[in-house]
Amino acid sequence: MATLNLNGKDVSIPDDPRTTLLDFLHQHLSLFGTKKGCDHGQCGACTVIADGKRINACLVFAFQLEGAEVTTIEGIGEGESLHPLQKAFIERDAFQCGYCTSGQICSGVSLLREMKNEDPSAVTYSQTRHSKASLKEDISERMSGNLCRCGAYPNIVDAITDVIALERQ
Repeated sequence: MATLNLNGKDVSIPDDPRTTLLDFLHQHLSLFGTKKGCDHGQCGACTVIADGKRINACLVFAFQLEGAEVTTIEGIGEGESLHPLQKAFIERDAFQCGYCTSGQICSGVSLLREMKNEDPSAVTYSQTRHSKASLKEDISERMSGNLCRCGAYPNIVDAITDVIALERQ
């Protein structure tokens, strides 16, 4: 049976090729931190990290991730061992209802890695010929695949900005 590494543990992938990663997490592993929003890859509520890149779990079949390293919100940090971005979300009140928060945090963790690696975004690429994009513009563009119905965007951007500032110290 095929496996993937989920939050540091090898797990068997179901034989049914129609099982999305999101359904696998919910129905086979009882991991409900990753949310089902639109089920069409448009809202980002189901964002997880696969081999260091953010993906929409509702759009990927579990079998496609054979051998991959997948991290969900459950694998990022908990209790006394919160990830700095999780702490910043709390400090900045970067959520209201909380439904999108797991996807926002997974996307944000991946964004931090992208920025550390100096991977260009659409904003940074288009601005190289003109003026430098502001950090907040760059973060907003990179997080544009994650929707927040409550409108906590300014606080989300501020939380990510705080973590970037900490990492640069």
